[in-house]
Amino acid sequence: MNTATIVGRAGQDAEIKYFESGKVKTSFSLAVNRWDSKTKEEVADWFNIEVWDKQAEFAGEYVKKGRQVVVDGRIFISKWTDQSGEERERFLIIANNVRLLGSKRDTEG
Repeated sequence: MNTATIVGRAGQDAEIKYFESGKVKTSFSLAVNRWDSKTKEEVADWFNIEVWDKQAEFAGEYVKKGRQVVVDGRIFISKWTDQSGEERERFLIIANNVRLLGSKRDTEG
């Protein structure tokens, strides 16, 4: 089963896009911290998130840079060959559910 749940902080304000078909898509990146045992430091792994339709409108309004977010969804991998002939991969999480953690005050300077 292809499911993923991640908790992290938004890297930027969510970007919302409306299509002529009536569909809505919101995109943002999420930084998820983990401990690196080699460097003995905390490092961030970055995930690209896409949210569609009703959840997209919610995410577009409330996901702001620095806000702690929980994303439930599925992992999508697209592969292509670039102009130089090198194979590329893009990992994306297509969110089914987006939840906010903490309070608005957490993102205010």
